[in-house]
Amino acid sequence: MRMRMRRLLAPLCAALLGAVAAQPALAQTGDRNTLRVAIHANLQILDPVWTTGLITLRHGYLIYDTLYGMNSKFEPQPQMVDRHTVSEDGLLWDFTLREGLAFHDGQPVRAADVVASLRRWMQRDPMGQRLAQFSSAVETSGDRSFSIKLRERYGLVLETLAKGTGTFVMPERVANTPPNTQITDTTGSGPFIFQREEWRPGSLVVYRRNPDYKPRPEPADFLSGGKRALVERVEWRYIPDNNTALAALNAGEIDYFEAPPMDFVPLMERNRNIKLEMIDPLGTQLLVRSNWLYPPFNDVRARQALALLAKQEDYMRVVVGNPKYYTRWCGAIFQCGSGNDTDAGSEAYRDPDLARAKQLLQEAGYKGERIVVLQPSDRPQYNAATMVLVQGLRRAGVTVDVQAMDWSTLLSRRARRDPPESGGYHLFITGQGGPDTANPVANTWFNSRCDKANPGWACDMDLDGMVADWAKESDPSARRPLLEKLHRRAWETFPYLTIGQFTQPIAVRSNVHGVLAAGQPVYWNIEKR
Repeated sequence: MRMRMRRLLAPLCAALLGAVAAQPALAQTGDRNTLRVAIHANLQILDPVWTTGLITLRHGYLIYDTLYGMNSKFEPQPQMVDRHTVSEDGLLWDFTLREGLAFHDGQPVRAADVVASLRRWMQRDPMGQRLAQFSSAVETSGDRSFSIKLRERYGLVLETLAKGTGTFVMPERVANTPPNTQITDTTGSGPFIFQREEWRPGSLVVYRRNPDYKPRPEPADFLSGGKRALVERVEWRYIPDNNTALAALNAGEIDYFEAPPMDFVPLMERNRNIKLEMIDPLGTQLLVRSNWLYPPFNDVRARQALALLAKQEDYMRVVVGNPKYYTRWCGAIFQCGSGNDTDAGSEAYRDPDLARAKQLLQEAGYKGERIVVLQPSDRPQYNAATMVLVQGLRRAGVTVDVQAMDWSTLLSRRARRDPPESGGYHLFITGQGGPDTANPVANTWFNSRCDKANPGWACDMDLDGMVADWAKESDPSARRPLLEKLHRRAWETFPYLTIGQFTQPIAVRSNVHGVLAAGQPVYWNIEKR
């Protein structure tokens, strides 16, 4: 089906792009102070603590600031923090905020806001949860100072505060919202301000430059340094039809195409009005998430069966197409090419084995019941991978109920704990990338802390204990055997199934400059010339 779609789309796209390339460089529509972006999903959820959805995370980076940020060497750098000190025993960390930090409503950023934001975030995020496990107190010590008191030494304090999914600082009144309740107040202190009155869910999101934001003096580097807003407005346009988005990019009606389908890449490479930018040095990891709450995937044998349905390359061929953009086999849960690259434990799952998959499903108690798979109809990569998964399940004799919906609806649906026959689900596909994925503590989908885990609620406290042992060890040479031990365990119990790793370029008009390689789209440092 995917190949048929490629054959149908290719002539249309080639004709469209060829016509554009044959013309003189197109004039840009709109002014240079507005950056128009075709986003990958509809923004519905505004709370980046409540959900791990990438569209909400990117919204968060526009309007909030963070305590620390990772640089391009994956080293934590101060962002809102001016300085910190550590006691000799390593148990007391004191932090002082930069002067002049203010929220969008004009109120100063206080240590009380930071503490409330940290406490809320530490209840939801796996890396925050781990820091909370080692902490005895997170409290203010002055108007601009706060402290973290540890029960025992912990080597990932700054890495935690620089986590790429954002220790976003909110006003205390907002951060006091229970972590399982979505916030409605979007007051932040970041470089852009959310324009609620212009928000059109399903169509348009607008952000205005924060005139009072004071960027750090250092150059922007990955997610650290000076976040200088160089355009007055950022307009997110949700265009679910990718051909329409491509036509808008060609015409200069949009400036930035956040997630162009990989089918379009060869064609865009030939268009001098378009630049392709690689913003994530590690790439994207696709994964299958099982719902551990309900049969059959509450049984480890059913989760193991999923790994035997198809090769990783079967997924990557339909998701990406061109082998230069994907890894043919990556057994590293913490990403190939990272410092935590290992394939220990993956050996039995390199090749599909349908007979073995059927046997494992039977041993898990599967008797032909309907398996609900969530299909994101507006995410081409996820949609294509979902079809490979569905075909593999059907070849293994599984009765599959594919339920199509847009990605934003899926984000809400996957958070439901209802039985699959009552509005829940069994399986969905998602993706993640960047330095967080490469870290056993930071990797959101690797978190196996049962009710404290991400949707799917992986529950393996033995694995969680192995992660804690790894986090406590500061000697890299001693960490390696601990990493391989927990990696083998993960390939036995499957908190999630990794189905491939690939690089996803973004596309911009040729007059757009300053796009940062930040692991994800960010909109500071960008200007139109």
